[in-house]
Amino acid sequence: MSFKPNTPYLATDGIVEIYNTSDEFLGIVLIQRKNEPLGLALPGGFVDVGESVEQAVVREMKEEISLDVEIKELLGVYSDPSRDTRFHTASVVYICKAYGLPLGADDAKEARIYKLDDIPLDILVFDHKEILKKYKMSKKWKRFCR
Repeated sequence: MSFKPNTPYLATDGIVEIYNTSDEFLGIVLIQRKNEPLGLALPGGFVDVGESVEQAVVREMKEEISLDVEIKELLGVYSDPSRDTRFHTASVVYICKAYGLPLGADDAKEARIYKLDDIPLDILVFDHKEILKKYKMSKKWKRFCR
């Protein structure tokens, strides 16, 4: 007898911090999505069967923004059933580090680096506005604690 559970889809998103060769922070990468829902988003995608969430975020960043990333830390898990209008999706969000210029590929029509103060929060899809607000607060807190 085979039991197939009815559970949310598992995804991962990356807040990819871009640094120059002097290790100065330049901004983060956002993509213009090729597929519905259209709009500006964090790069990311679904975890494949047989891979860890960490492997998936590294793979998805390479596929969508053409960059090799290093995972710095876990920002959080986002699982509100209404976060994705297509179906219930839980996403594990990592802060990653990369060097170079992003190039949109796969599900990304284009990829760009945004300075934190220049992110157009009101046009982000899914719950990425709330995710980036939390990220910006965590960056301010870390600077304050130095």
